Amino acid sequence: MTEGGGRAASPPPPDVAPFGERLAAAVEARRSQVVVGVDPDPARLWPAASERAAEARALLVSSLTATDHAARDLAGGSPPAPPTPDPARFETAAAVLAHSLALIDAAAPACVAAKPQLAFFEQLGFPGWLALEQVCAQARAAGLLVIADAKRGDVPSTAAAYSRALTGPSPGLAADAITANPLMGRDALEPLIAGGRARGAGAFLLVRTSNPGAADVLDLELADGRPLWERLARMTAELGQGEPLADIGAVTGATAPEHLARMRELMPRTPFLLPGIGAQGGDVAALAPAFSPGRAAGLVTASRSIANAAEARGGDPADAARAEAERLRETAWNLA
Repeated sequence: MTEGGGRAASPPPPDVAPFGERLAAAVEARRSQVVVGVDPDPARLWPAASERAAEARALLVSSLTATDHAARDLAGGSPPAPPTPDPARFETAAAVLAHSLALIDAAAPACVAAKPQLAFFEQLGFPGWLALEQVCAQARAAGLLVIADAKRGDVPSTAAAYSRALTGPSPGLAADAITANPLMGRDALEPLIAGGRARGAGAFLLVRTSNPGAADVLDLELADGRPLWERLARMTAELGQGEPLADIGAVTGATAPEHLARMRELMPRTPFLLPGIGAQGGDVAALAPAFSPGRAAGLVTASRSIANAAEARGGDPADAARAEAERLRETAWNLA
């Protein structure tokens, strides 16, 4: 929450320590490798989050007002009237924000990072982006790293702009790391990585994802008989910098744990982001190879299994989410 109104303040620029070093320190300090995914489906929000609807609306109004003031100041205009966004979209964004704030507060004690999925916010237009900024601010206030789940990948000039938007200070998100699609090749990745690296941010490249359709492309054999994901793994390892943990990580789905030992051979210093736990069928107990270089080398990410834990456990959604995040934390911590 901001103090005195206005948009959420951007955090100070990150220190010069590379992302891998900061990640290792955060894992040790919080004794957690769990990343809570923030994927707020407007059709499946917590009913109790309505208790924070007024707070969420106030945050969005403050952000909108500050943005409007800034725009009119730049244009040399007179003091503005309060902004009037589309009511339905604004209310949906406020509901999404209220749910996300409650989820972060519930899960944060058992987590090391939050991973907002940008599409769930971008679909709501400008109010959704303002909600995303507030979610990132709330995660930082809770002591969490922020991984912007954007899966960006484009030509070099566009990649540099993505880096500024996601890892830069205001008007950027100031994320600690982003997810990126490497299939356009090294020249498209380098400006994305370099821009974030200059600000102490890292990136997680899609190597072998958790969805069933990953086999359609990522398991295809290349001319040397090896699967495409092995080539992506080698490139990820080459792009990473830092010891003992690199600043460039790999998205390695928890739904295909049979590949983890080979991935670790190819990427000995690379932090693995391990989606697919719970709702997609992944099992934390099968992820031991990911943690072989140390606890911070594997990050267990869970979205629906935390947010929707009450559907299986019963009871209050926040209490169930907190309990599920703690269960994942304890299980993963004891594997390393």
